Amino acid sequence: MLTKPANEFVRAIFFGNYFYGVCIVALSVETNLQQQHPLNSLVYYAMVFIATVLYYTHAYIPAKSVNDINPRTSWYARNRKEILWSQWILTIILLALAVYYLRQHFEGLLQLPFLNWILLALFPVVALLYYGIDHRYFGNYNLRRIGWLKPFIIGFIWAGAATVYPVIFNVVEQGSGSYEINRVGTFLFIKNLMFVTVLCIMFDIKDYAADSNQQVKTFVVNNGLRKTIFYIILPLSA
Repeated sequence: MLTKPANEFVRAIFFGNYFYGVCIVALSVETNLQQQHPLNSLVYYAMVFIATVLYYTHAYIPAKSVNDINPRTSWYARNRKEILWSQWILTIILLALAVYYLRQHFEGLLQLPFLNWILLALFPVVALLYYGIDHRYFGNYNLRRIGWLKPFIIGFIWAGAATVYPVIFNVVEQGSGSYEINRVGTFLFIKNLMFVTVLCIMFDIKDYAADSNQQVKTFVVNNGLRKTIFYIILPLSA
């Protein structure tokens, strides 16, 4: 049984989304190895790690109820001050690393063709729309509200960040031209998309009762527990 400090440390790693940061770095390394590219720089992996932590933590910043039935939300409410400080510190570190990276590889970035820039912009835009924007000129968009689509959106973002980005930025660091879509990269993208999507659907299973009562049309609520588990989760996991 873990002691109280050890238990709090474990919660900080998982509830604080640092584990997600480790996962995105691990998947990025896998991408380079499977496509026989050199590993990216440590600065790149540090930026990816921090950006992932910041992105996932952002969703829980508004949490204020320490008695929330969700232990993750309750943890954020109890540690709100520390989390806000960590968000600021991580943001400053990320900006400093980004400036350093830009100075080191500015010429490589300029050499990227237009299609590569489209790919670089695509996944952050989808990630932004996932949390939603509310602007007088651009309207109100929030992909997160489309419950049945949510796991596929998350899978798409992760697949892009873990499969496309490492190779593009490897090309930038090596100064070797442009990123070209190939068969191995395409299959790896699909694999990561399916892998993360299934994880998201499984995560929604534990919230099935609450989502059903609140009429939140998640993928699991729309299809039912039995159909989701036996006709979707098990075949995709086989």
